[in-house]
Amino acid sequence: MRENRFFSVRAVFLLTAVLVVGAPLAGEVRQEQNKRPMEFMDIMGMREAGAPDFSHDSKWALYTLSNIDWEENKNFTDLYLTSIETGEVRQLTFTADKNERSPEWSPAGGYFAFLSDREGKKTQLYFMRQGGGEAWRVTDQKDGVGSFRFSEDGNYLAFTAGKAEARQLWLIDLSQGPDDAKPAKFTEHDTPVQSYWWSPASDELYFTAPDGVDKDNQKRKKKGFNVTIVDEESSPNHLWVIGTEEKEEKRLTESDEYTVSGVVVSDDGRWVAFRGDTTDRHAGRSGSSSDSELYRIDRQSGTLTRLTNNDAPEGGYTFSRDSQWLAFTAPLNFERRRQTELYVMAADGAPGSWRMLTGGFDRARGGVFWSLDGKRLYFIVNQGVKSNLFHVARAGGEVTQFTHHDASIRISFNRDAQRLVIRYSDPHAPADYYVSQLNQLDERSQWARVTDANPQAAEFQLAQYETVRWKSSDGKEIEGILIYPIGYEKGKRYPLIVQIHGGPASSYTNSFSGTYRTYTHIYAVNGYALFQPNYRGSAGYGERFRMEIAGDYFRQAFDDIELGVDYLIERGIADPDKLGYMGWSAGGHWSNWTLVKTDRYKAISTGAGAVNWISLYAQTDVQPPREFYFKGKPWENWDHYVDVSPLKYIQNAKTPTLIHFGEKDERIPMPQGKELHMALKKLGVPTEFIVYPGQPHGIRNRRYQMVKMQAEFYWFEKWIKGREGWLDWKAMLGTLKEEEGKKED
Repeated sequence: MRENRFFSVRAVFLLTAVLVVGAPLAGEVRQEQNKRPMEFMDIMGMREAGAPDFSHDSKWALYTLSNIDWEENKNFTDLYLTSIETGEVRQLTFTADKNERSPEWSPAGGYFAFLSDREGKKTQLYFMRQGGGEAWRVTDQKDGVGSFRFSEDGNYLAFTAGKAEARQLWLIDLSQGPDDAKPAKFTEHDTPVQSYWWSPASDELYFTAPDGVDKDNQKRKKKGFNVTIVDEESSPNHLWVIGTEEKEEKRLTESDEYTVSGVVVSDDGRWVAFRGDTTDRHAGRSGSSSDSELYRIDRQSGTLTRLTNNDAPEGGYTFSRDSQWLAFTAPLNFERRRQTELYVMAADGAPGSWRMLTGGFDRARGGVFWSLDGKRLYFIVNQGVKSNLFHVARAGGEVTQFTHHDASIRISFNRDAQRLVIRYSDPHAPADYYVSQLNQLDERSQWARVTDANPQAAEFQLAQYETVRWKSSDGKEIEGILIYPIGYEKGKRYPLIVQIHGGPASSYTNSFSGTYRTYTHIYAVNGYALFQPNYRGSAGYGERFRMEIAGDYFRQAFDDIELGVDYLIERGIADPDKLGYMGWSAGGHWSNWTLVKTDRYKAISTGAGAVNWISLYAQTDVQPPREFYFKGKPWENWDHYVDVSPLKYIQNAKTPTLIHFGEKDERIPMPQGKELHMALKKLGVPTEFIVYPGQPHGIRNRRYQMVKMQAEFYWFEKWIKGREGWLDWKAMLGTLKEEEGKKED
């Protein structure tokens, strides 16, 4: 690590690296022929496909595709239809400034339903034939339709409608076909319906609703007394069921200790599982899911059983297809913030009869689904820079890797298609959906492609990714990703941008960089190398690796990152005099810490990063992560909170720093940015502070996303390459005008 004038220098350890993925680099990475450089507007033009819905004959898939409208500054979605057998794709709707969304096939076949605002400001329900043609509107709800679901047999469709404080369920009888079907109000509940689920037999609807509504509280808001009561008391939601024939509501849960969410019904209809979240109004946003328990209802006897009793969150609960078993995920030994493990119990088992299936496997897991015979469970595992499918026998035994892709994948079983649905992305392939049989999952060439959201990506000059490993100061091997500049020549040094992921329990993966967050290919085409280290605290490297920064947040992980930079300098790739540093959220925390701990970087871009952990504790909407990483509440560990706050060392700051914050960020609120900006101004450190109006923790406004990218990129251009000026508003507006002109053409 390079010495600087502020800090004592740790011993430098011998570094090693292993190339584990990426094409061989024989001296240089040459520019591909007939490819064009990727530009900022290409990032903004990347489209996202919605998760597909499959017809019950497994031959067709419906999905949505987004397109940006710069004049409206929004994304709008249309419907598309794909033939699984031929790959033919047809666009079904063409509403440029309206949205079609949530397409769902009728189980009866031949047609599907979707939601749209195509005829006004309110969203209504529409039907369309499988062959396309004109859609017809089915509802005319004054306040619009919230959501809808077909029954399992296709004879009914349920939807919610009404103002939030009076929302009810409506039902459409489709037993005689969709043409003349008329909606009828189904529930007259005293309080608004929140969520709902069909029974497997299609004869009942489960729904949740609060026990009470404070009508005076609603009225005072309408009359302009709209002050905010922090952690305002609310009534718990409870579970009800209503039959399609008798239409009699029956209450299934009743307690002031929990509020019902996430209902799951077994295929035989006997068992209902749900999560009971705490009703403690001071538990905060994180408390609602962290302070929860798993419950089960036996519909034959009506017995309600609490299955867990701990201080940890349960999730991913799912019944086997034969309804004999219940699987769920929870932290190791049910201790909060431990590694996620997979548990199983008999559907009729007693509380505490679960078995942990993955206790000897040191990787977190998610996306759990059952094999058809109920003898095996499949799940996705994050393996550092990649993810793959693993499985374990219900009876227990060794966890086995099933797929072997150097990519980012998610896999789920689709009951309608009777196939596995894969969402796949790698550094050269934007995310798209595919379907496959289980025995073909390792053969990507055998998958049937469902979506092709960004065919234009084939035109781009894309950077080469390499997975690298090096030793940190404690001898631990650390992994990360090196992105080469396009046209890389061996022996030539390049400016290096260090990109730090958020979380911190997250990781950089071998996936396509096509968003405003990192946009690596823009840097690469402009002559930068990029480095994405998965530092201590990252997910995908085992529980100890992830939890090691608890109580010692920055020290060891700082070495992980900085020694990785040293390694790239030693390899002759990075120019030690042209280094930049950027990150958002936890990456912003790291940017602020690095600002006060070294002067080796020429420019820093920090987004939504903490500078004062004591003030942040009260400002943020989540306290448990702070208590975990800093071992207690501020008044219990005051000196440590101060010692890990960059503000304590702010007089060391010398690096020109660009600060980003969303005005309405509740996770890392804007006052943290104000504290940093004021300090840097008073110290005379070059700094700029961008506030994105109305934005939460992530930037949603499309124009603001463009501002973030260009401001950040040209900040590095100015301070690393010596470019004149900083943010060229005229050029940005000119580009926007060109895009708006394309719409008019």
